[in-house]
Amino acid sequence: MSEIEERASFSGKLGFILATSASTVGLGNLWRFPYETSHYGGGIFVLIYVILAFTFGVSLMLLETSFGRKTGKSCIAAFSGFAKKYRAIGYLAAIIPMLIVPYYCLIGGWVTKWLVECGTGNLSTLSEDGGSYWWNFVTGGTDSGFYGPTLWFIVFAVLCILCIVVGVEKGIERMSKILMPALLIMIIFVTGYEMIAVDGIWDGVRFYLNPDISALSPDTFLGAISQIFYSMSIAMGILITYGSYTKKEVDLTKSSFQVGAIDTGVALLAGIMIIPAAFVFGFQDSQGMGLMFVALPQVFAQMPGGAFVAPVFYLLVLFAALTSAVSLAETCASVFVDGTKMDRRRAIGVTAVIILILGVICALGFDNGPLAFDTPLSQGAGWLGFFDTITNNIMMPVAAILLCLFIGYVVKTTYLEEEIEISSDFKFKPVFRVMIMFICPVFLTIILVVGLLGIAGISLW
Repeated sequence: MSEIEERASFSGKLGFILATSASTVGLGNLWRFPYETSHYGGGIFVLIYVILAFTFGVSLMLLETSFGRKTGKSCIAAFSGFAKKYRAIGYLAAIIPMLIVPYYCLIGGWVTKWLVECGTGNLSTLSEDGGSYWWNFVTGGTDSGFYGPTLWFIVFAVLCILCIVVGVEKGIERMSKILMPALLIMIIFVTGYEMIAVDGIWDGVRFYLNPDISALSPDTFLGAISQIFYSMSIAMGILITYGSYTKKEVDLTKSSFQVGAIDTGVALLAGIMIIPAAFVFGFQDSQGMGLMFVALPQVFAQMPGGAFVAPVFYLLVLFAALTSAVSLAETCASVFVDGTKMDRRRAIGVTAVIILILGVICALGFDNGPLAFDTPLSQGAGWLGFFDTITNNIMMPVAAILLCLFIGYVVKTTYLEEEIEISSDFKFKPVFRVMIMFICPVFLTIILVVGLLGIAGISLW
Protein backbone atom coordinates (compact mmCIF):
# COMPACT_ATOMS: atom_id res chain seq x y z
CA MET A 1 0.00 0.00 0.00
CA SER A 2 1.36 3.42 -0.93
CA GLU A 3 2.04 6.22 1.55
CA ILE A 4 -0.81 8.29 0.13
CA GLU A 5 -3.26 5.42 0.57
CA GLU A 6 -2.20 4.93 4.15
CA ARG A 7 -2.82 8.55 5.07
CA ALA A 8 -6.00 9.68 6.74
CA SER A 9 -8.44 11.30 4.33
CA PHE A 10 -11.56 13.41 4.18
CA SER A 11 -14.76 11.68 3.12
CA GLY A 12 -15.13 13.75 -0.06
CA LYS A 13 -15.71 17.27 -1.37
CA LEU A 14 -18.05 18.26 1.46
CA GLY A 15 -15.64 16.88 4.04
CA PHE A 16 -12.75 18.81 2.49
CA ILE A 17 -14.74 22.07 2.31
CA LEU A 18 -16.03 21.74 5.86
CA ALA A 19 -12.68 20.79 7.35
CA THR A 20 -10.79 23.47 5.42
CA SER A 21 -13.43 26.04 6.30
CA ALA A 22 -13.14 24.95 9.92
CA SER A 23 -9.41 25.61 9.65
CA THR A 24 -9.86 29.04 8.11
CA VAL A 25 -12.95 30.11 10.09
CA GLY A 26 -11.94 30.70 13.66
CA LEU A 27 -10.23 33.33 15.76
CA GLY A 28 -8.76 34.87 12.62
CA ASN A 29 -12.28 35.94 11.64
CA LEU A 30 -13.86 36.51 15.05
CA TRP A 31 -10.90 37.86 17.02
CA ARG A 32 -8.29 39.25 14.63
CA PHE A 33 -10.27 40.62 11.66
CA PRO A 34 -12.40 43.08 13.72
CA TYR A 35 -9.49 44.70 15.53
CA GLU A 36 -7.35 44.81 12.37
CA THR A 37 -10.23 46.46 10.51
CA SER A 38 -10.70 48.97 13.32
CA HIS A 39 -6.98 49.71 13.40
CA TYR A 40 -6.62 50.23 9.65
CA GLY A 41 -9.53 52.61 9.07
CA GLY A 42 -12.70 50.56 8.77
CA GLY A 43 -14.32 50.43 5.33
CA ILE A 44 -11.16 50.98 3.28
CA PHE A 45 -9.51 47.99 4.96
CA VAL A 46 -12.60 45.86 4.31
CA LEU A 47 -12.55 46.77 0.60
CA ILE A 48 -8.83 46.00 0.18
CA TYR A 49 -9.21 42.77 2.15
CA VAL A 50 -12.06 41.45 -0.02
CA ILE A 51 -10.20 42.24 -3.26
CA LEU A 52 -7.01 40.56 -2.08
CA ALA A 53 -8.84 37.56 -0.61
CA PHE A 54 -10.37 36.62 -3.97
CA THR A 55 -7.17 37.19 -5.95
CA PHE A 56 -4.09 36.46 -3.85
CA GLY A 57 -5.88 34.44 -1.20
CA VAL A 58 -7.71 32.01 -3.45
CA SER A 59 -4.71 31.63 -5.81
CA LEU A 60 -2.38 30.71 -2.96
CA MET A 61 -4.99 28.42 -1.41
CA LEU A 62 -5.37 26.55 -4.70
CA LEU A 63 -1.60 26.33 -5.07
CA GLU A 64 -1.10 24.79 -1.64
CA THR A 65 -3.99 22.33 -1.69
CA SER A 66 -3.11 21.04 -5.17
CA PHE A 67 0.56 20.74 -4.18
CA GLY A 68 -0.43 18.73 -1.12
CA ARG A 69 -2.72 16.42 -3.08
CA LYS A 70 -0.13 15.96 -5.83
CA THR A 71 2.62 14.93 -3.41
CA GLY A 72 0.42 13.24 -0.81
CA LYS A 73 2.68 14.59 1.93
CA SER A 74 2.92 17.36 4.51
CA CYS A 75 5.10 20.40 3.84
CA ILE A 76 8.64 19.17 4.71
CA ALA A 77 8.27 15.79 3.05
CA ALA A 78 6.59 17.37 0.01
CA PHE A 79 9.59 19.62 -0.72
CA SER A 80 12.15 16.99 0.23
CA GLY A 81 10.85 14.78 -2.54
CA PHE A 82 12.37 17.11 -5.13
CA ALA A 83 15.80 17.89 -3.71
CA LYS A 84 17.31 18.44 -0.27
CA LYS A 85 18.06 22.09 -1.06
CA TYR A 86 14.33 22.82 -1.29
CA ARG A 87 13.61 21.27 2.09
CA ALA A 88 14.22 24.66 3.76
CA ILE A 89 10.94 25.97 2.27
CA GLY A 90 9.13 23.10 3.93
CA TYR A 91 10.87 23.71 7.25
CA LEU A 92 9.92 27.39 7.17
CA ALA A 93 6.28 26.54 6.49
CA ALA A 94 6.38 23.89 9.24
CA ILE A 95 7.80 26.23 11.88
CA ILE A 96 5.03 28.80 11.37
CA PRO A 97 2.14 26.73 12.83
CA MET A 98 4.39 25.61 15.68
CA LEU A 99 4.76 29.27 16.67
CA ILE A 100 1.10 30.14 16.08
CA VAL A 101 -0.75 27.26 17.74
CA PRO A 102 0.59 27.94 21.28
CA TYR A 103 -0.62 31.56 21.38
CA TYR A 104 -3.75 30.56 19.47
CA CYS A 105 -4.52 28.12 22.30
CA LEU A 106 -3.90 30.92 24.79
CA ILE A 107 -6.56 33.05 23.09
CA GLY A 108 -8.77 29.96 22.97
CA GLY A 109 -8.28 29.82 26.73
CA TRP A 110 -9.58 33.37 27.02
CA VAL A 111 -12.69 32.32 25.07
CA THR A 112 -13.11 29.34 27.41
CA LYS A 113 -12.87 31.66 30.41
CA TRP A 114 -15.49 34.01 28.92
CA LEU A 115 -17.77 31.04 28.26
CA VAL A 116 -17.52 29.89 31.87
CA GLU A 117 -18.06 33.41 33.26
CA CYS A 118 -21.14 33.94 31.07
CA GLY A 119 -22.45 30.45 31.82
CA THR A 120 -22.18 30.97 35.58
CA GLY A 121 -24.05 34.27 35.58
CA ASN A 122 -21.08 36.63 35.66
CA LEU A 123 -21.77 38.51 32.42
CA SER A 124 -21.94 41.78 34.36
CA THR A 125 -18.38 41.23 35.58
CA LEU A 126 -17.14 41.09 31.99
CA SER A 127 -18.93 44.28 30.98
CA GLU A 128 -18.38 46.52 33.99
CA ASP A 129 -15.85 49.38 34.12
CA GLY A 130 -15.84 49.73 30.34
CA GLY A 131 -14.68 46.17 29.85
CA SER A 132 -11.43 46.55 31.78
CA TYR A 133 -11.82 43.02 33.11
CA TRP A 134 -10.24 41.56 29.97
CA TRP A 135 -6.91 43.38 30.28
CA ASN A 136 -6.78 42.75 34.01
CA PHE A 137 -7.39 39.07 33.35
CA VAL A 138 -4.71 38.55 30.67
CA THR A 139 -2.13 40.40 32.76
CA GLY A 140 -3.03 38.56 35.97
CA GLY A 141 -4.74 41.42 37.77
CA THR A 142 -8.14 39.80 38.51
CA ASP A 143 -9.41 37.86 41.50
CA SER A 144 -8.87 34.66 39.55
CA GLY A 145 -5.20 34.89 40.42
CA PHE A 146 -2.11 35.48 38.36
CA TYR A 147 -2.07 32.03 36.81
CA GLY A 148 -5.68 32.23 35.64
CA PRO A 149 -4.78 32.75 31.96
CA THR A 150 -2.28 29.89 32.13
CA LEU A 151 -4.86 27.55 33.61
CA TRP A 152 -7.43 28.32 30.90
CA PHE A 153 -4.78 28.00 28.20
CA ILE A 154 -4.00 24.49 29.44
CA VAL A 155 -7.70 23.57 29.42
CA PHE A 156 -8.06 24.64 25.79
CA ALA A 157 -4.74 23.07 24.72
CA VAL A 158 -5.76 19.71 26.20
CA LEU A 159 -9.05 19.84 24.27
CA CYS A 160 -7.09 20.55 21.09
CA ILE A 161 -4.72 17.62 21.59
CA LEU A 162 -7.61 15.26 22.35
CA CYS A 163 -9.22 16.22 19.03
CA ILE A 164 -6.18 15.31 16.96
CA VAL A 165 -5.87 12.04 18.87
CA VAL A 166 -9.38 11.19 17.62
CA GLY A 167 -8.31 11.76 14.01
CA VAL A 168 -9.03 13.79 10.89
CA GLU A 169 -12.45 12.61 9.72
CA LYS A 170 -13.97 11.79 13.11
CA GLY A 171 -12.46 14.81 14.85
CA ILE A 172 -12.50 17.79 12.50
CA GLU A 173 -15.06 16.90 9.86
CA ARG A 174 -17.88 15.78 12.16
CA MET A 175 -17.55 18.82 14.43
CA SER A 176 -17.70 21.16 11.44
CA LYS A 177 -20.97 19.84 10.01
CA ILE A 178 -22.99 21.06 13.00
CA LEU A 179 -21.02 23.87 14.57
CA MET A 180 -20.17 25.96 11.50
CA PRO A 181 -23.83 26.59 10.53
CA ALA A 182 -24.74 27.19 14.19
CA LEU A 183 -22.02 29.83 14.54
CA LEU A 184 -23.22 31.64 11.42
CA ILE A 185 -26.79 31.67 12.69
CA MET A 186 -25.68 33.08 16.04
CA ILE A 187 -23.57 35.82 14.41
CA ILE A 188 -26.51 36.85 12.23
CA PHE A 189 -28.84 36.84 15.26
CA VAL A 190 -26.56 39.03 17.39
CA THR A 191 -25.94 41.40 14.48
CA GLY A 192 -29.68 41.68 13.81
CA TYR A 193 -30.31 42.54 17.45
CA GLU A 194 -27.65 45.26 17.38
CA MET A 195 -29.12 46.83 14.24
CA ILE A 196 -32.55 47.07 15.89
CA ALA A 197 -31.85 47.74 19.56
CA VAL A 198 -28.49 49.51 19.98
CA ASP A 199 -28.69 53.29 19.73
CA GLY A 200 -26.18 54.88 17.36
CA ILE A 201 -25.23 51.54 15.77
CA TRP A 202 -25.57 52.87 12.22
CA ASP A 203 -22.77 55.36 12.75
CA GLY A 204 -20.57 52.35 13.47
CA VAL A 205 -21.91 50.54 10.40
CA ARG A 206 -20.94 53.50 8.22
CA PHE A 207 -17.43 53.46 9.67
CA TYR A 208 -17.22 49.74 8.89
CA LEU A 209 -18.65 49.75 5.35
CA ASN A 210 -17.82 53.21 3.96
CA PRO A 211 -14.35 53.19 2.35
CA ASP A 212 -12.48 56.31 3.44
CA ILE A 213 -9.80 56.78 0.79
CA SER A 214 -7.94 59.23 3.05
CA ALA A 215 -7.23 56.31 5.42
CA LEU A 216 -5.54 54.28 2.66
CA SER A 217 -1.79 53.67 3.09
CA PRO A 218 0.77 50.93 2.45
CA ASP A 219 0.01 49.75 5.98
CA THR A 220 -3.54 48.99 4.86
CA PHE A 221 -2.23 46.51 2.29
CA LEU A 222 0.26 45.10 4.78
CA GLY A 223 -2.49 44.57 7.35
CA ALA A 224 -4.84 43.02 4.78
CA ILE A 225 -2.22 40.58 3.48
CA SER A 226 -1.24 39.66 7.03
CA GLN A 227 -4.89 39.03 7.89
CA ILE A 228 -5.43 36.91 4.76
CA PHE A 229 -2.48 34.69 5.64
CA TYR A 230 -3.74 34.27 9.19
CA SER A 231 -7.43 33.87 8.42
CA MET A 232 -7.17 31.67 5.31
CA SER A 233 -4.40 29.46 6.79
CA ILE A 234 -2.02 30.29 3.93
CA ALA A 235 1.75 29.71 4.03
CA MET A 236 1.73 27.69 7.24
CA GLY A 237 1.60 24.15 5.88
CA ILE A 238 -2.04 23.53 6.83
CA LEU A 239 -3.42 23.62 3.29
CA ILE A 240 -0.60 21.43 1.99
CA THR A 241 -1.39 18.90 4.71
CA TYR A 242 -5.13 19.08 4.10
CA GLY A 243 -4.50 18.77 0.36
CA SER A 244 -2.65 15.52 1.05
CA TYR A 245 -5.80 14.24 2.79
CA THR A 246 -8.03 15.16 -0.18
CA LYS A 247 -9.35 12.61 -2.65
CA LYS A 248 -8.69 12.95 -6.37
CA GLU A 249 -12.34 13.49 -7.30
CA VAL A 250 -12.61 16.72 -5.27
CA ASP A 251 -12.81 19.80 -7.54
CA LEU A 252 -10.02 21.90 -6.05
CA THR A 253 -10.81 25.05 -8.04
CA LYS A 254 -14.44 25.31 -6.94
CA SER A 255 -13.57 24.16 -3.43
CA SER A 256 -10.91 26.86 -3.03
CA PHE A 257 -13.33 29.60 -4.13
CA GLN A 258 -16.04 28.19 -1.86
CA VAL A 259 -13.74 28.04 1.16
CA GLY A 260 -12.48 31.54 0.39
CA ALA A 261 -16.06 32.81 0.16
CA ILE A 262 -17.04 31.15 3.44
CA ASP A 263 -14.00 32.50 5.24
CA THR A 264 -14.42 36.03 3.91
CA GLY A 265 -18.16 35.97 4.56
CA VAL A 266 -17.70 34.98 8.19
CA ALA A 267 -15.02 37.64 8.65
CA LEU A 268 -17.32 40.33 7.24
CA LEU A 269 -20.20 39.16 9.45
CA ALA A 270 -17.95 39.11 12.51
CA GLY A 271 -16.79 42.60 11.65
CA ILE A 272 -20.30 44.01 11.37
CA MET A 273 -21.22 42.29 14.64
CA ILE A 274 -18.27 43.64 16.64
CA ILE A 275 -16.97 46.88 15.08
CA PRO A 276 -20.18 48.98 15.10
CA ALA A 277 -20.79 47.94 18.71
CA ALA A 278 -17.22 48.91 19.60
CA PHE A 279 -17.79 52.22 17.80
CA VAL A 280 -20.93 52.91 19.85
CA PHE A 281 -19.26 52.14 23.18
CA GLY A 282 -16.20 54.22 22.28
CA PHE A 283 -13.70 51.35 22.09
CA GLN A 284 -12.80 51.17 18.38
CA ASP A 285 -9.03 50.74 18.15
CA SER A 286 -8.33 51.35 21.83
CA GLN A 287 -8.80 47.74 22.90
CA GLY A 288 -6.71 46.17 20.13
CA MET A 289 -6.79 42.39 20.32
CA GLY A 290 -9.27 42.54 23.20
CA LEU A 291 -12.08 43.95 21.05
CA MET A 292 -14.15 40.73 20.94
CA PHE A 293 -13.79 40.29 24.70
CA VAL A 294 -14.67 43.90 25.54
CA ALA A 295 -17.31 45.13 23.06
CA LEU A 296 -19.62 42.11 22.87
CA PRO A 297 -20.18 41.72 26.64
CA GLN A 298 -21.49 45.31 26.55
CA VAL A 299 -24.02 44.27 23.90
CA PHE A 300 -25.05 41.08 25.71
CA ALA A 301 -25.46 42.97 28.98
CA GLN A 302 -28.06 45.23 27.31
CA MET A 303 -29.76 42.48 25.32
CA PRO A 304 -33.03 40.95 26.55
CA GLY A 305 -32.06 37.36 27.26
CA GLY A 306 -28.40 38.30 26.90
CA ALA A 307 -27.51 36.15 29.90
CA PHE A 308 -28.60 33.13 27.83
CA VAL A 309 -27.31 34.31 24.44
CA ALA A 310 -23.80 35.18 25.68
CA PRO A 311 -22.74 31.67 26.83
CA VAL A 312 -24.20 30.10 23.67
CA PHE A 313 -22.26 32.56 21.54
CA TYR A 314 -18.97 32.00 23.33
CA LEU A 315 -19.54 28.23 23.19
CA LEU A 316 -19.76 28.43 19.39
CA VAL A 317 -16.71 30.70 19.26
CA LEU A 318 -14.91 28.13 21.40
CA PHE A 319 -15.66 25.38 18.88
CA ALA A 320 -14.64 27.60 15.96
CA ALA A 321 -11.37 28.35 17.74
CA LEU A 322 -10.93 24.67 18.53
CA THR A 323 -11.34 23.48 14.94
CA SER A 324 -8.74 26.00 13.76
CA ALA A 325 -6.36 25.08 16.58
CA VAL A 326 -6.81 21.42 15.66
CA SER A 327 -5.82 22.27 12.08
CA LEU A 328 -2.62 23.92 13.30
CA ALA A 329 -1.80 21.08 15.69
CA GLU A 330 -2.65 18.43 13.08
CA THR A 331 -0.23 20.09 10.68
CA CYS A 332 2.54 20.05 13.30
CA ALA A 333 1.94 16.37 14.05
CA SER A 334 1.84 15.51 10.34
CA VAL A 335 5.19 17.26 9.85
CA PHE A 336 6.80 15.05 12.49
CA VAL A 337 5.22 11.92 11.00
CA ASP A 338 6.38 12.65 7.44
CA GLY A 339 9.61 14.48 8.23
CA THR A 340 11.08 12.27 10.96
CA LYS A 341 9.13 9.02 10.43
CA MET A 342 7.72 9.16 13.96
CA ASP A 343 4.61 7.17 14.63
CA ARG A 344 1.52 9.36 14.95
CA ARG A 345 1.16 8.92 18.71
CA ARG A 346 4.70 10.11 19.41
CA ALA A 347 4.29 13.00 16.93
CA ILE A 348 1.18 14.17 18.79
CA GLY A 349 3.12 13.97 22.06
CA VAL A 350 5.93 16.17 20.71
CA THR A 351 3.37 18.62 19.36
CA ALA A 352 1.68 18.77 22.76
CA VAL A 353 4.97 19.57 24.50
CA ILE A 354 5.71 22.42 22.06
CA ILE A 355 2.22 23.87 22.54
CA LEU A 356 2.42 23.73 26.33
CA ILE A 357 5.90 25.23 26.65
CA LEU A 358 5.43 28.12 24.19
CA GLY A 359 1.85 28.72 25.33
CA VAL A 360 2.86 29.14 28.96
CA ILE A 361 5.61 31.55 27.86
CA CYS A 362 2.98 33.62 26.02
CA ALA A 363 0.59 33.50 28.99
CA LEU A 364 3.26 34.83 31.35
CA GLY A 365 4.72 37.36 28.92
CA PHE A 366 2.33 40.29 29.39
CA ASP A 367 3.00 43.36 31.52
CA ASN A 368 4.13 42.54 35.05
CA GLY A 369 4.41 38.84 34.26
CA PRO A 370 7.52 36.85 35.23
CA LEU A 371 8.35 36.49 31.52
CA ALA A 372 7.33 40.03 30.53
CA PHE A 373 8.71 40.83 27.10
CA ASP A 374 8.45 44.01 25.06
CA THR A 375 9.97 44.93 21.70
CA PRO A 376 8.63 46.92 18.72
CA LEU A 377 7.48 43.55 17.36
CA SER A 378 5.35 42.79 20.43
CA GLN A 379 2.58 45.38 19.84
CA GLY A 380 2.23 45.70 23.61
CA ALA A 381 1.25 42.02 23.93
CA GLY A 382 4.52 40.43 25.04
CA TRP A 383 5.47 37.10 23.54
CA LEU A 384 2.01 36.68 22.01
CA GLY A 385 2.39 39.89 20.01
CA PHE A 386 5.96 38.96 19.08
CA PHE A 387 4.98 35.54 17.69
CA ASP A 388 1.97 37.06 15.90
CA THR A 389 4.09 39.72 14.19
CA ILE A 390 7.00 37.56 13.09
CA THR A 391 4.74 34.82 11.73
CA ASN A 392 2.10 36.94 9.96
CA ASN A 393 4.19 39.91 8.82
CA ILE A 394 7.51 38.23 8.07
CA MET A 395 7.60 34.43 7.93
CA MET A 396 4.34 33.87 6.04
CA PRO A 397 5.11 36.35 3.24
CA VAL A 398 8.61 34.86 2.87
CA ALA A 399 7.20 31.31 2.76
CA ALA A 400 4.56 32.33 0.21
CA ILE A 401 7.14 34.07 -2.01
CA LEU A 402 9.44 31.04 -1.95
CA LEU A 403 6.54 28.68 -2.69
CA CYS A 404 5.45 30.80 -5.68
CA LEU A 405 9.00 30.89 -7.04
CA PHE A 406 9.41 27.15 -6.51
CA ILE A 407 6.18 26.26 -8.31
CA GLY A 408 6.52 28.96 -10.97
CA TYR A 409 10.17 28.51 -11.93
CA VAL A 410 11.51 25.21 -10.57
CA VAL A 411 8.81 22.60 -11.12
CA LYS A 412 6.68 24.91 -13.34
CA THR A 413 2.98 25.61 -12.89
CA THR A 414 2.10 22.74 -15.28
CA TYR A 415 3.05 20.39 -12.43
CA LEU A 416 0.04 21.60 -10.46
CA GLU A 417 -2.20 22.41 -13.42
CA GLU A 418 -2.23 18.72 -14.34
CA GLU A 419 -3.25 17.81 -10.80
CA ILE A 420 -6.01 20.44 -10.68
CA GLU A 421 -7.40 19.34 -14.06
CA ILE A 422 -7.93 15.79 -12.79
CA SER A 423 -11.18 16.98 -11.21
CA SER A 424 -11.63 20.60 -12.37
CA ASP A 425 -12.57 22.44 -15.53
CA PHE A 426 -9.66 24.77 -14.93
CA LYS A 427 -10.77 27.90 -16.83
CA PHE A 428 -8.89 29.93 -14.23
CA LYS A 429 -5.56 28.44 -15.45
CA PRO A 430 -4.08 31.44 -17.37
CA VAL A 431 -4.87 33.80 -14.49
CA PHE A 432 -3.50 31.29 -11.99
CA ARG A 433 -0.23 31.04 -13.90
CA VAL A 434 0.25 34.83 -14.04
CA MET A 435 -0.66 35.20 -10.35
CA ILE A 436 1.81 32.55 -9.18
CA MET A 437 4.71 33.46 -11.47
CA PHE A 438 4.55 37.24 -11.41
CA ILE A 439 1.88 39.12 -9.46
CA CYS A 440 1.98 37.26 -6.13
CA PRO A 441 5.77 37.16 -5.64
CA VAL A 442 6.29 40.78 -6.73
CA PHE A 443 3.44 42.20 -4.66
CA LEU A 444 4.33 40.10 -1.61
CA THR A 445 7.98 41.17 -1.83
CA ILE A 446 6.96 44.84 -1.86
CA ILE A 447 4.64 44.30 1.10
CA LEU A 448 7.35 42.40 2.99
CA VAL A 449 9.94 45.16 2.43
CA VAL A 450 7.49 47.88 3.49
CA GLY A 451 6.63 45.87 6.60
CA LEU A 452 10.27 45.33 7.55
CA LEU A 453 11.04 49.00 7.09
CA GLY A 454 8.06 49.87 9.26
CA ILE A 455 9.30 47.56 12.02
CA ALA A 456 12.68 49.29 11.76
CA GLY A 457 10.98 52.65 12.18
CA ILE A 458 11.60 53.79 8.59
CA SER A 459 8.58 55.34 6.86
CA LEU A 460 8.41 55.74 3.09
CA TRP A 461 5.34 58.01 3.08
